[in-house]
Amino acid sequence: MNTQLFNSEVQCFIQENLKNNLNNLVLKGSPFPEVSTQELAQQIEGKQKAKKKLPLWFKTENIYYPKKLNLEQTSSESTALYKAKLIFGESIIDLTGGFGIDCTFFSEFFKEVHHCEMNSELSDIVTSNCQRLNIKNIITHKGDSLKVIKNLNKKFDWIYIDPSRRNDIKGKVFLLNDCLPNVPNNLDAFFEYSDQILIKISPILDITSTINELKFVKEIHIIALENEVKELLFILEKGYADTIIINTINILKEKKQSFCFEYGSTQQGRYGLAENYLYEPNAAIMKSGGFQEVSSQLNLAKLHQHSHLYTSTELYKDFPGRIFKIDAVLNYDKKKIMKLLPDKKANITTRNFPETVAQIRKKTKIKDGGNIYLFFTTNIENNKKVLACSKL
Repeated sequence: MNTQLFNSEVQCFIQENLKNNLNNLVLKGSPFPEVSTQELAQQIEGKQKAKKKLPLWFKTENIYYPKKLNLEQTSSESTALYKAKLIFGESIIDLTGGFGIDCTFFSEFFKEVHHCEMNSELSDIVTSNCQRLNIKNIITHKGDSLKVIKNLNKKFDWIYIDPSRRNDIKGKVFLLNDCLPNVPNNLDAFFEYSDQILIKISPILDITSTINELKFVKEIHIIALENEVKELLFILEKGYADTIIINTINILKEKKQSFCFEYGSTQQGRYGLAENYLYEPNAAIMKSGGFQEVSSQLNLAKLHQHSHLYTSTELYKDFPGRIFKIDAVLNYDKKKIMKLLPDKKANITTRNFPETVAQIRKKTKIKDGGNIYLFFTTNIENNKKVLACSKL
């Protein structure tokens, strides 16, 4: 960690070059003998990424940014705040502290926050940034978090873990058992130091497989940001053996879409042909698999067991996803479809359909865009249909 980067001239240079091409900067070299070109580029790139993902850090002076990978792996402010509001208490220990975004928001709800990080430079960066952010209740620890928590030898209200989702041998992994630290193997040890554990895992991991790898799972939160699933959160409580609740949340600019249900529920929805309105669940619900629950709880008819689209005669305004007015229901007939598209443009979605969007566009020559939405799907009678819709 090069503290020369905090010099006012260097900071001005970083600010002035936020909109400039980094490749050109690297070619020109650093104008400061005490700071390398690579260090300048790292800070500029870090601040560029922070503008949208981490606005608090972006607007705070003299923040030190880590390498690109550390920034990519960290939570956004939106998801970090959601996690922080889920839990509370006197003390929490983050066993995989990283750039410290989650710890920063935990510090608003806990009196004492412990940040553990194997990378000593990253740990120093977090310590420095806490000073810049005027945060005084985060304690940083360098080294193996398993050793740190044993040496501290105290009971925490919560343990937070964000296991690394990469493995030197396997690359991207799909089981929690392949992540670092290995949570399933160390779960009993973790429960010696806290009765409550919050685990953040990658959206690519399977929910059922992860439940089977763990124990005492109480809640699962599926967090989407602007309809893109970013995190799966598992809340574990020592000795818990009751129903698991799945919460789906889609964080949008102006609101949050929420939907929850019991994991393993046998509740059955109903099916029906397309009516006046079409409903497409958001990404968090799609990840959850709670398709029958959507139909049952919201009293909407499902088009087909595998189509995951819903319909109704009367409008359901608070649906957690996109809502469309169905203007026409057609067979997959190019001539009839094109009659509805005066400018030969449409937004195309496929759900339980034998052809991909790319194949349909190639066959029909329909361009992307416009105000018409075409859903290519299969209905309850196993007929291939095209639903021409306008978005509400």
